[in-house]
Amino acid sequence: MNLYLLGLTLATGLGLPIAVIGAGLGQGKVGAAAMEAMARQPEMAGDIRTGMIIAMALLESLVIYALVMFFMLNGKVPDAAAAAQLFKGLAGG
Repeated sequence: MNLYLLGLTLATGLGLPIAVIGAGLGQGKVGAAAMEAMARQPEMAGDIRTGMIIAMALLESLVIYALVMFFMLNGKVPDAAAAAQLFKGLAGG
């Protein structure tokens, strides 16, 4: 049970920041590639912009999914006093 709560706490505390960082990097890469493509072919700017908006929407939906999972898992993490009692046995005390 203690290992389960440790994994749950780590997943809740680290899962959302990792997802947000990854999505931020992906959105930056999509935006940079779209700007470069529009600079090379200005006549295709409308099609490129449409593809960029769709890609950004998909990336953002992954972040929203991670946020929903964070709120779902956050309710299952014990508070500090209960966690201290649970992990007291691990420290040998």
